[in-house]
Amino acid sequence: MFRRVAELRYFVLNNKIRLSHIELIRSQFHPFQKSEIDTSVFLLDGTVKMPRPKRQSSSSGKEPVAKKAKKDDGSGSGSEPEKIEDATSDNTFASDAVNPEGKKWNFKIVSWNVNGIRAWMQKDGLDLIKKEDPDIACIQETKCSEIKLPMGAKPKGYKSYFMSAKKEGYAGVAVYSKVEPESVKYGIGDEEHDDEGRSITLEYKHFYVVTAYVPNAGRKLVTLDKRMDWDPKFLKHLHDLDALKPVIMCGDLNVAHLEIDLANPKGNHKNAGFTKEERSGFSNLLSAGFIDSYRHLYPDKTKAYTFWTYMMNARAKNVGWRLDYFVLSEKLKSSLCDNIIRSSVMGSDHCPITLLMRMGEQ
Repeated sequence: MFRRVAELRYFVLNNKIRLSHIELIRSQFHPFQKSEIDTSVFLLDGTVKMPRPKRQSSSSGKEPVAKKAKKDDGSGSGSEPEKIEDATSDNTFASDAVNPEGKKWNFKIVSWNVNGIRAWMQKDGLDLIKKEDPDIACIQETKCSEIKLPMGAKPKGYKSYFMSAKKEGYAGVAVYSKVEPESVKYGIGDEEHDDEGRSITLEYKHFYVVTAYVPNAGRKLVTLDKRMDWDPKFLKHLHDLDALKPVIMCGDLNVAHLEIDLANPKGNHKNAGFTKEERSGFSNLLSAGFIDSYRHLYPDKTKAYTFWTYMMNARAKNVGWRLDYFVLSEKLKSSLCDNIIRSSVMGSDHCPITLLMRMGEQ
């Protein structure tokens, strides 16, 4: 017993588990609490609260729960990086998707929370851009100032735009674009949020693209007030843009909007990412003339997630949350062809998502 606690304590302390998702780690496994996981709780101080384990015969052959792969923290240290799959989530990046008028897509955007651009690049994360060949790629949680970017972080054939947080190793977003935009705006015009490097807006001839890494409400909702301050300000930013041109917004929005958008809704109503306040904020966005492109196309699809904790083999069991979105101006509904969740593409605790559109000239 003491050995297992020590092993888990070592895991938590030495792998720098992401505080932004610690509440998700605590709560995701309710569906399994009568099996091998029971009610284990991982605490912020690195200790582990565990129930008394049931005795098992020596012939059970089961590995201890504590033996889990390490998580890289984005600094390039830690265990051997898990490389991105050589194939794709659907075994091919090709698509014949069409818009409601039957016209095939001609414009592609990829969005991915990479959980540290340095670790992501060690895992060959940029290979996704080579294989997808998107017109625009947006990444979130870069955790790196521009002056400390690793070599190769600005791929050939793309204009690169980075916004980092003042605090090194925290938040941050970036955009790669084949076509140079008419203008670029960093932030939403609010000093507190902009100091955390949370949003970039690119203006093209006929539309805007906005990427965002939305504040997390935190363990025990300690930063819910920050989140509630962000939501109306970000909505105003999008609404002002939409009055000029249609908007494509993407990123890690840190909310599972509907019960269908996470594996364990009943156990998470008071946890970050699924509170009434956060979900209402997303509903307000949709009521202001925007659509959740995935749910617009797939309103009843279950078990479609974009984030899984590294703990307890959650990804293999598909115990996840849909936190990553493409949100579109309603006037772009006729251009929407597909929204694909690349759930088996590795390289982060989030997977990439891909938007296919039938657009006019950029």
